[in-house]
Amino acid sequence: MPEPQLPALRTPREVLALYYRAMVDKSADDLADLYAVDAVHEFPFAVPGFPPRYDGREAVRVGYRTAWGGSPARVDEIREIAAYEIAEPAVIVAEHVVVGSLPPRRTAFTVPGLLILHVHDGLITRARDYMDGSGVAGARG
Repeated sequence: MPEPQLPALRTPREVLALYYRAMVDKSADDLADLYAVDAVHEFPFAVPGFPPRYDGREAVRVGYRTAWGGSPARVDEIREIAAYEIAEPAVIVAEHVVVGSLPPRRTAFTVPGLLILHVHDGLITRARDYMDGSGVAGARG
């Protein structure tokens, strides 16, 4: 009898695409499920409404559920400017712009950012999230 095949692990680029999808959907669960249990998510620049870091998958889940649940802002798209993969260790560096709107007048906002994801066995083990703090504040109204 042949050995059962394990599902293919996600590449850093696939993880990045799923990360962006979770942002557009404002799904803290989908986002957190991309992280290893003991992952660290850091915000090196002060961002209103965010702590300096989340320690662990469940902290990511709770933190983003709180941040996204408490904000009327809607992410309409994420424009990837550039993404660079580094082979060893599996790291992807992505420059992007979050484009969104605020109800009720659909006031537009943009938040530029740089994201560095360390991926091991298809899961994020470390994220460094450089967001434009003033852009985030504007997105929250």
